[in-house]
Amino acid sequence: FMYLLLEKIGSGTLGFLETSGRMGMFLVRALTSIFHMPFKVNPVVRQVHFIGARSAFVILFTGLFTGMVLGLQGYYTLRKFGSEGFLGSAVALSLIRELGPVLTALMVIGRAGSAICAEVGIMRNSEQIDALECMAIDPFRYLIAPKLLAGIIAMPLLTAIFDVIGIIGGYLVGIGLFGISPGAYFQGMYSSVVWADVEMGLVKSLVFGLLMVWIAACKGFYLHMERSGGFGAEGVSRTTTDAVVLSSVSVLVWDYLISALLL
Repeated sequence: FMYLLLEKIGSGTLGFLETSGRMGMFLVRALTSIFHMPFKVNPVVRQVHFIGARSAFVILFTGLFTGMVLGLQGYYTLRKFGSEGFLGSAVALSLIRELGPVLTALMVIGRAGSAICAEVGIMRNSEQIDALECMAIDPFRYLIAPKLLAGIIAMPLLTAIFDVIGIIGGYLVGIGLFGISPGAYFQGMYSSVVWADVEMGLVKSLVFGLLMVWIAACKGFYLHMERSGGFGAEGVSRTTTDAVVLSSVSVLVWDYLISALLL
């Protein structure tokens, strides 16, 4: 029994190290491929449209109701201390520093990250990536680099939209439902939100955009090496599920790490 336990632990450790090294080398090759000349803009624009513009509706919808919930809960919490005038500060800081980047990343992972993993995985499954390599076309430059750059560009923009719509949602609840002064709402926000808060949200959104595309594309690219994956439709579905779960967990872990470093 002890021998089997040690064998299982050793096998799991080696598998983890192998996967970590493979993902690290994938990220290095993808980042260096961005700077290879000549630089083509059209593939990046198409990916920004796919990741960013086509995610706008779900971001608007989620941001509006997140802001409304923050306004609702924040009002009842602040009312206990007689501080209803600070509702704008509470909503804005919660969105800009924390909820905006995290919820935006989770929504985009579910909509675009899963699609990226499935797309690259199907290309690996149908040997299209092997065909690119046979034609001396670098798959990292052709497939991965535009997606990675687009994720880094689109995520901060989507986060900014989420923050603005969330603040408007909190305004609608605070002013329309509870009768808080509009001047107090925006004055509290103006006096409490500083550049460091915006910078934290910006850094988080950039890192989350990188994480999403990196993990999703890497899982699909190495579909044939995944223990839980393999070839076929079932392999693509399992690998896509693993990519979404790992991306979401990574966002939450890095959210804590960045907050601890920048606070």
